[in-house]
Amino acid sequence: MSCSYYGKCAGCNLNLPYNDEISFKTDFLKSEFKEFYQGEIEIFKSDEWNFRNHAEFGIWHEKGDVFYTMRGNSNERVKIETCPKMDKKIVEMMPKLLQNLRENKNLKERLFGIEFIATKFDFMAILLYHKDIFNIKDDLAKLAEILDIKISARSRGKFLNFGGEILREKVQNFIYRFNADAFFQSNTKVNEKMILFVLNAVKNGKDLLEMYCGHGNFTLPLASEFGKILANEISKNSIKNARENSKNKDNINFVRMSAKELIDAFNGVREFNRLKDIDITDFDFSHVLVDPPRAGIEPEVLDFIQNFKNIIYISCNPASLKQNLQILCETHKITKFALFDQFVHTEHIECGVVLQK
Repeated sequence: MSCSYYGKCAGCNLNLPYNDEISFKTDFLKSEFKEFYQGEIEIFKSDEWNFRNHAEFGIWHEKGDVFYTMRGNSNERVKIETCPKMDKKIVEMMPKLLQNLRENKNLKERLFGIEFIATKFDFMAILLYHKDIFNIKDDLAKLAEILDIKISARSRGKFLNFGGEILREKVQNFIYRFNADAFFQSNTKVNEKMILFVLNAVKNGKDLLEMYCGHGNFTLPLASEFGKILANEISKNSIKNARENSKNKDNINFVRMSAKELIDAFNGVREFNRLKDIDITDFDFSHVLVDPPRAGIEPEVLDFIQNFKNIIYISCNPASLKQNLQILCETHKITKFALFDQFVHTEHIECGVVLQK
C-alpha cells in the first residue's frame, strides 16, 4: 500500500522503504546520544499502514460542498478522501460521515474540523464548529443513530455528546477507559510493546513512584511487579479514569497533583489534603517511572529523581530527552535504550531509556 497524497500532504515527511526508515531513525539516535550510550538500541516497529487510532482532519467548504483536508507542504490545504495510516474503522467511516454531512445543511454549516477515535470497543467522531451547537442537537443525535457511533460536537468551550463521552480500549489484558480530550497512545500495537519494554526493565521491584501517569497506561500492568505504587497526574479526568481503571488493584495510589507538588510533599515543604489518606513515608521505592510531556522534565523534578537507584524514562521528544540526560547521566548510567516507532512515515521518534546508579 502507498499514499497518493505523499508530497502534497504534510502529514508524512518520510517516503522510504520501512526498513530504511527504521535505519534512518536508529542512526539518528545513535548519533544524538553517543555521548551517553554506545550500546545496541532496541527497536520496536509498527505496522506500516492502518496503525493510527486517533487523528484530526480539517474541513474545507467550497461551492456548498465539504471536503476533508490536511495541511500541505507549503501550508496550503490539501483535499483528501482518506488516509491509509488510519485504523481501518476510521478509513471505512470517513466517506460515510462525509456523505451524511453533505446531505444536511445544518451539520455542515460552519464545521471546521473532525476528529476520529477508534478503539477495539468504541468509535467516536468529534465535530468542531464555529457556531451554537445546541441549535443542531437533534441533527447530531440523528447522525449518531444513523452511523451507530458516538458523536461529540464542540464549539467555543461548549460540548454535546451522543452515545456517551467515555471511550474504552483493550491493551494487552487490560481495559482502559478515558475521555476523548485526554491524552492516550494513538498506536495501540506499539503501546503494547512499550509496556513490555517497561515490564522487562523492572528487576527486584519494591515500590514504584510513577510521575505523569495519565489514565494508568503503565500503572496497571506494573502493579504485579511492585509491592505498592504511588502515581501522580495533574489532569482531573485522567486521575478519575485511572482510579476507575484500577479498581481491582489494591496496591495503587493515584493522586491528582503536579510533579512539583508531589516533591514538595516528599520534602515536607507543604502538606496536602489530597494525601491525607496516604502515608508517603511508608513507601520503599526501588524505581521511578517518568513519562513527561514533550517539554521534558522540569529541573526540580530532575534533581529529585536522581535520588532513585532505577529510573525508567519514556520520551516523546528526543531533544528534551537529550537535555534531561545531560543531568541524569551525572549520577546514572544508561543500561537500555529503545526506539518506539509510533508514527511511521514521519521523523517523529519516541524513546525508552533505563538508567541505573
